[in-house]
Amino acid sequence: MKIRTVDLTRTFRLGSSEIAAVKAVSLELNEPRFVAIIGPSGSGKSTLLNLIGLNDYPTSGKVFVDDADASQLSNRERRKIRNMRMGFVFQSFNLFPTLSALENVELPMSLAHKPQKEQREKASRLLETVGLTRRHGHRPKQLSIGEMQRVAIARALANEPEIVIADEPTGELDSKTAGDIINLLQDVCERAKSMVIVATHDEKIVDAADTVYALQDGVLRQNS
Repeated sequence: MKIRTVDLTRTFRLGSSEIAAVKAVSLELNEPRFVAIIGPSGSGKSTLLNLIGLNDYPTSGKVFVDDADASQLSNRERRKIRNMRMGFVFQSFNLFPTLSALENVELPMSLAHKPQKEQREKASRLLETVGLTRRHGHRPKQLSIGEMQRVAIARALANEPEIVIADEPTGELDSKTAGDIINLLQDVCERAKSMVIVATHDEKIVDAADTVYALQDGVLRQNS
């Protein structure tokens, strides 16, 4: 999967002022690499991920997915790309509180109309992969913060995405658990051959990344 942005800009109105969260960002991502985007809070990292992940529309500029202009895609087509070709990991986990760990991982496969037996078997394998063999039936409130993030990663991998987008995935974790999550994301990149893009403040993620970009006041520059 290739993602390319051209002069990508996203502005927000705050009272009588207009704030540019992302300014003319041109970026090309087309390999299974571990990419880190760093920058202070408010620098535009989450906004950029939302644009790349087709969860938002730019004020100006373009996002291309495999050379197709995403702005010309229908909402249904955008949802299909997000569900079938992308996986998302959020700092706040975004797990459904009434569903078990297994059911949370099954959800993207259910939305893709995969057979129930396939959903159950694959969700079980993914939870084992992230070290949660004994937590299948537990709901989020019965899990630790680190375990919830592991469930979120397993869910992100449910439909074998070509790109995994993670927004501050270690932001709420202790250093040991954060290290485990970084290792999991590296494994996704290396074994599943998926592109992993992480917005982060975590220096350990920066050290693990193949490529690092810095975002400051909406302007993106490559560090390495």
